[in-house]
Amino acid sequence: MTGKSDNPILSMISRMISPFIMIYALYVIFHGHYSPGGGFQGGTMLGAAVILSRLASGSELSRLLLGKGIGTLMGAIGVFIYFGTGFLAMLLGGRFLEYKYLARIMPVSDAMARNWGIQFVEVGVGLAVMGIMVALYDDILTGEPDA
Repeated sequence: MTGKSDNPILSMISRMISPFIMIYALYVIFHGHYSPGGGFQGGTMLGAAVILSRLASGSELSRLLLGKGIGTLMGAIGVFIYFGTGFLAMLLGGRFLEYKYLARIMPVSDAMARNWGIQFVEVGVGLAVMGIMVALYDDILTGEPDA
């Protein structure tokens, strides 16, 4: 099973709507600290948009959007961004994810450092969720994990 639909209308609609889902997902990630939403919700929408393209266009064609094995790598990078932000605050004298200590290496106020710290975490969570969703879909589809 390749997850391909032979319906050209479905394929065209999914190709038209996927970029808008991704743009809205990025909006949710980057405005998650101001309004409801954030990294998990935005990452889920990004992953759903990639999976939609895989379902409608087939795995081979949609791999141009996000190749096989890249999902796991993106998940790992997202976790590294999240953990790195918290660990950097610890190295600078604070506790894990105490963002105001990031101001020691950034030329901004404590409040703005907190804003940037939250944004880094949201991006990391979004990448991790999207990457793992796509990797799980690919693994279930092929029946074997990437090695």
